[in-house]
Amino acid sequence: MIRFTDRWTGTRYPRRGTPARSATDVRAALLAVNGPNVGFVVREASLNEDADLVAEFEYPALDVTLKTRMRLRPATHEVRVLEERWEPTADAARRQYGRGPADKVYRQWGMPGADGRRHKAETFRFGTQDMRYPLQRAVLGAGWTWRGVLFRL
Repeated sequence: MIRFTDRWTGTRYPRRGTPARSATDVRAALLAVNGPNVGFVVREASLNEDADLVAEFEYPALDVTLKTRMRLRPATHEVRVLEERWEPTADAARRQYGRGPADKVYRQWGMPGADGRRHKAETFRFGTQDMRYPLQRAVLGAGWTWRGVLFRL
């Protein structure tokens, strides 16, 4: 059943007929997202994070931190997700906080001159979707619902 708020919260449902796996399998699938080609870390949550698992990305050069807190609910076969971001304001004087599934791309530009000419080129690129999609695939592939929340896990 699709809710009215699913679009705002980023809730996704598994394909019809996908068997729901156990909570242990879902936890293992989420932790298996870690790897050398992944730009973020999935780890067990600490006590003060109020979650079961946390996916975190930090890039100090751009002063950006992305954090996805996940709580597994075996009774309803869903993973409740709170996506948070800390990023610099437009004037870069301070950091601002945001939550929810915002599709944003963070870029860093440089002036490489290896070919003898200087031109502007992208040296770093990371989007919120680069972190969200692998996690969603792990959850939905296990037959669980990815339930986005805005306030409490």
